[in-house]
Amino acid sequence: MDCIVESDGARISYSVDGPLGRPTLLFINSIGTTRDLWSAQVPALVGTYRVIRYDARGHGSSSVPAGNYSIEQLARDALAILDAEDVKQAHICGISLGGLTAMWLGVHAADRVSSLVLANTAARIGSVQSWTDRIALVEQQGMRGVAELAMQMWFSPDFHQRRPDVVARCKTMVETCPTTGYLGCCAALRDEDLREAISRISCPVLVVAGHTDVPTPPEALAFIHGRISGSKLLTLDAAHLSNVEQADAFTSAVMGFLGSL
Repeated sequence: MDCIVESDGARISYSVDGPLGRPTLLFINSIGTTRDLWSAQVPALVGTYRVIRYDARGHGSSSVPAGNYSIEQLARDALAILDAEDVKQAHICGISLGGLTAMWLGVHAADRVSSLVLANTAARIGSVQSWTDRIALVEQQGMRGVAELAMQMWFSPDFHQRRPDVVARCKTMVETCPTTGYLGCCAALRDEDLREAISRISCPVLVVAGHTDVPTPPEALAFIHGRISGSKLLTLDAAHLSNVEQADAFTSAVMGFLGSL
């Protein structure tokens, strides 16, 4: 079921799969992607959970407000979806930008969070300079300019050889992302730093690293694991999008983690 919710000047498009009465699992995407990022996870999870996926503001079928976005704004979009679906508390799984958004929710909206899966992310992703450079690249070359760079960071050379079809699909996802929306989320990543705050997260947490991840290397996930008491850490043989490159292992890890709660 496809739905729309209004949130702080944006129309957020989302999908709901699974029966009423099941625990809710909310997926949050990385920058430059749509809810289709989680297509490999949904079939295994939808029988046990009510699965919600959505396009972040400025992405996919959601509207594209002008200007810089913030992680708080992106997180409140997620809360607007939960409110619209009358969900008091949800399991939240976020990757990269989605993981940073999920951490914000764990810190500032703890009563709405049952558990967190934080994949290929960091409490501080990149630096002010790296995101300033990324913004300049997009302004100069457009989304096609950043798409090839993204594919090199998102997937290992082995995965490029094994699944060129998947890489091509993800590259198209980036190329067709609205430039304004991508730049808005670049600003959100440039400006957010949760390194001190995440120690306040108290819900169950699974941290997932990619062994060859460059944008959010394993040590960034180890930092999160060290700061959040009781969290679990898993490292997969993948680059940045571990849920795509190691889809079965990622899905099994999420199912096992949630099933243990």
